[in-house]
Amino acid sequence: MTSVQELERPQVAPIADREQVSVIVKAVVRAAQHWDLSGQEGAALFDVPQATWDRMKQDAFKGRLDRDKVTRASLIIGIFKGLRLLFNGPLTTEWPTLANKGAPYNGRRPVDMMIAGGIPAMAAVRQHIDALRGGL
Repeated sequence: MTSVQELERPQVAPIADREQVSVIVKAVVRAAQHWDLSGQEGAALFDVPQATWDRMKQDAFKGRLDRDKVTRASLIIGIFKGLRLLFNGPLTTEWPTLANKGAPYNGRRPVDMMIAGGIPAMAAVRQHIDALRGGL
């Protein structure tokens, strides 16, 4: 039996096409670089081993992206774009790594919340950014 949540959740197909994978990986790596994430933070946010993240940074990743990675990439890119539309200046790139006193962060950095909470936390951050922009 299918739950209501499963029906509402968009189906994200895995991606094996090398060109598409390369474009997505480059976008995720660039966002992590703009946010000045360490290699460990970037790997944790994208939920890959450090060695895989290092290959991604070197544009040497030859794998495919499963649904989890495609979803994470979509959220990271959406957050990156939303921040660029919301802020002007340093907050565009610094916001994810600054401690935030507001809910739901409660003094934590948004990136730490996303790493600890995975896709649900990443979706919450994306929704928060969109709401600040007036998109909800």
